[in-house]
Amino acid sequence: MYSQIYYLVRSKLDGSYLAAHLNRSSETADQNPDPGYLLVFSEHFDALSYLNTHGSDVAHQFGVESIPGSQLDSLLKRWGFVGVGVVQDPLLPKVEFLTRQTDW
Repeated sequence: MYSQIYYLVRSKLDGSYLAAHLNRSSETADQNPDPGYLLVFSEHFDALSYLNTHGSDVAHQFGVESIPGSQLDSLLKRWGFVGVGVVQDPLLPKVEFLTRQTDW
């Protein structure tokens, strides 16, 4: 993961990254907000396919940016993400979730 380039989907409106959140009841969501898992793609076209398939009506509000694996941990810390969700198949979608170790 360290030497690979990853592609992230980022909002053009507020700069937030596309993330997956655990299913929770609305009562616990207000008390303890879940920072979620940052969704990462291995290819630029996979990120675009995901946007066009699952958010075609709002795809114009997002952009795709790249980040080297060596900077991924600092981005997770800065934004408070629990870990990453590596999107294996953007059309289904099939996602592999990896939790960040707290001692990183």
